[in-house]
Amino acid sequence: MAGLVFRAGISSGSGGAVHAEVKAANRRSFPTSVCKILQSLTGASQIQLTAHRGSVLSAVSGSSYATEHTEEETWSAETYGALIRGGEDVASVMKTMTEVLEDVEGLDQDEEGVAIHLAAAGAIQQKLDSLDGSFLLALDWMIKEAESDHDDQRKNILEVIKETVLGQLNDKCPPHVQVIGLLCRTPTKEKRTEILRRSAGGGGVFDTESGGKLTIPFSNLVNISTQADNVLASMEEKPRIKDRRLLAKLVIIRDEARGMLGGGLLDERNDNRGFKTLPGNVVKFLSSIVSVRPGPALRQRIADVMNGKAEGQDPPEEDEESSHLRRHTSASKQKVSSKSAKKEVPVRPGMFLEAVSKVLSGMYETNTAGVGVQQLEWIHRETLKILEEIGYS
Repeated sequence: MAGLVFRAGISSGSGGAVHAEVKAANRRSFPTSVCKILQSLTGASQIQLTAHRGSVLSAVSGSSYATEHTEEETWSAETYGALIRGGEDVASVMKTMTEVLEDVEGLDQDEEGVAIHLAAAGAIQQKLDSLDGSFLLALDWMIKEAESDHDDQRKNILEVIKETVLGQLNDKCPPHVQVIGLLCRTPTKEKRTEILRRSAGGGGVFDTESGGKLTIPFSNLVNISTQADNVLASMEEKPRIKDRRLLAKLVIIRDEARGMLGGGLLDERNDNRGFKTLPGNVVKFLSSIVSVRPGPALRQRIADVMNGKAEGQDPPEEDEESSHLRRHTSASKQKVSSKSAKKEVPVRPGMFLEAVSKVLSGMYETNTAGVGVQQLEWIHRETLKILEEIGYS
């Protein structure tokens, strides 16, 4: 967290200012190993990408940017081109970093790390507006190559560049998006609650337990919960969930922000999507567990669904392909296919918790009491605990 604050503090400066700041640092005998690594990477990045096309594609196939190997014929050329473009941008950033660090005569180990971060911040800031997804794609591939070569120093430098890019992109985002990014990196519920409270209270710079500083932007709770809900809704509408950890974090952030609103579950501002009816598959699953005694067996059943098993399992890949073919045969078949696809959508964490909350709020409004309310409260509470384990463990 302190690293994010540090980057935010220098983001308004120019690359030249960063250059000057590094040069003004304590000069004692800066190791040339870092500059040599940057120089070798600068010259070798495109060569490696060009010479190892097969290994590039295999490395990419294991990342979040890739699709299944059955689709390689349709995406490999495009992905390869993106890697080459990204590699050129990475090489340019490394060249600028090398020029900055070569002017530094020496720093101790701690100051060396600061100098690398400063050099990366200045180099990236000069190119940030022109960078696209290919830059991160190439960085991810280079990091994988460094891991396979067991080159920790090269890997650390590449990770500093990636972390700096993400940090500067975060600084350009709206305040509520920055808060969500901060909450996604905060595994403790109490600290997330404190971040939400301070953000809603006006934001500011605060001391951390480690002795650093943490900048929290000002944003209201409704914007935070709505943004989290919009992102997770777009993820859940897709046939397959690519990142269940991120999805779990977004559900938790949405519900924690909603829970801090004045009306709690009954607050009308919580009804972001304006649903009049809930999906049948979610209602069916909820009906099947609402009468089950709370305990380990019920918790395991909910956990399976939240992890994409049982009623929450994504459709097989071949079913998606056959459905894709059916949708293009004729207009009538397309309508039938889309209807059947809706019926087959698995139970998603965000929609499931939304259903539980709506049923509970309806019971609260009518002053319903009894075992049913207690059962749903237990399901709601345990589901959040399960999602926290998935997202932050």
